[in-house]
Amino acid sequence: MRVAVLGGDGYCGWATALYLSKRGHSVAIADNFARRQWDHELGVQTLTPIRPLSDRLNVWQDLTGETIELFVGDVTEYDFLSSVIQGFEPDAVVHFAEQRAAPYSMIDRKHAVFTQVNNVVGTLNLLFALREFQPDCHLVKLGTMGEYGTPNIDIEEGYITIEHNGRRDTVPYPKQPGSFYHLSKVHDSHNIMFACKVWGLRATDLNQGVVYGTTTDEVALSEALINRFDYDDVFGTVLNRFCVQAAIGYPLTVYGKGGQTRGFLDIRDTVRCVEIACLNPAARGECRVFNQFTEQFSVLDLAHMVQTAGEKLGLTVEVDHLPDPRVEAEEHYYNAKHSKLIELGLEPHLLSDSLLDSLMNVALKYRDRVDPAVMMPRINWRQPRNERRVQTSREPVPVVEASLQVVGGSGRKDNGNRGNSSNARSDLKGKLER
Repeated sequence: MRVAVLGGDGYCGWATALYLSKRGHSVAIADNFARRQWDHELGVQTLTPIRPLSDRLNVWQDLTGETIELFVGDVTEYDFLSSVIQGFEPDAVVHFAEQRAAPYSMIDRKHAVFTQVNNVVGTLNLLFALREFQPDCHLVKLGTMGEYGTPNIDIEEGYITIEHNGRRDTVPYPKQPGSFYHLSKVHDSHNIMFACKVWGLRATDLNQGVVYGTTTDEVALSEALINRFDYDDVFGTVLNRFCVQAAIGYPLTVYGKGGQTRGFLDIRDTVRCVEIACLNPAARGECRVFNQFTEQFSVLDLAHMVQTAGEKLGLTVEVDHLPDPRVEAEEHYYNAKHSKLIELGLEPHLLSDSLLDSLMNVALKYRDRVDPAVMMPRINWRQPRNERRVQTSREPVPVVEASLQVVGGSGRKDNGNRGNSSNARSDLKGKLER
């Protein structure tokens, strides 16, 4: 199968491209390296040192003999995207090429507009390119469970059957997005459904939960293939951030009560779900929806799990409850269905003690690259404009060793980060109260 991976230099895209290539598919990546540029803009870096994409692809070819074709350009430019579709002639397009962070979309008007234009226009361009040049190609689009919000009823997979005034119909499940980013994904879903209806395209919308981990079998072949491990307050996912905080002796930053519950999955399951969707395409004119996650956890559940994992490694891990910068329910009902991918053959990697230990060890291995200043939340959903972090040169980050002396009777190993956390927490509280 010929598969084009849009956004193949990013976190999910890179792991997916390697996985599909190793499984014998002909793979092409299209990317404009925007994800790397956003790191520069925010003054952050991935915990793991990732190589330039050209280097990664050369190493992959040397190790496996497999070639991944590269197209460099922006999916919001139709001429570029249509040339990719015409030149590569894919059987499936996996669409990861979107701005994927809710906090980034909430920085200010400029970032909200960029997120919606980038995501919605890029997807519209793809729909038009497929209709014009490759109408039988299967679109596999990465959506998000965040489209649904946290309703007080069970979340179905994309559609819900309702009865109203004596009549019955199956309709798209109601959407309650929580940020301008999540709204862009809702707009994508509506546009894809419409294109399938009027043009007879085939599409699978993968409403993915929160992904954790950095290692797949393919990435593990060489240090040069290592994937991203984001831990900052904008792009860092919660479990990765907690593992990094535990590794350097920084309190785990739980927003509010910590009862926010979401679906989660291992990066290894992400790549397998994408392949399953590709190998079992939607019918012509069908827009189907899979809820792509394997387990549900609250934020506080994850904090306690990381706390336990850290203690096994000789670390003292504390939990801090911070004012929630987001507008969300901190305790709520959450029960989302996710059976369709299981029925098609997904065998989940569940969040075990050994997997947590692996994540912690990655965080410990690269902890000299950690910048504690980027972990405190600085973007307040309630404000239309947020000040971004000023980029400054960073001093080496002190780290916690298991052999360090415990200071006082608090049980905390002192690495000099507590003052930073307390000051930033006070600053955050003041901003939220304003």
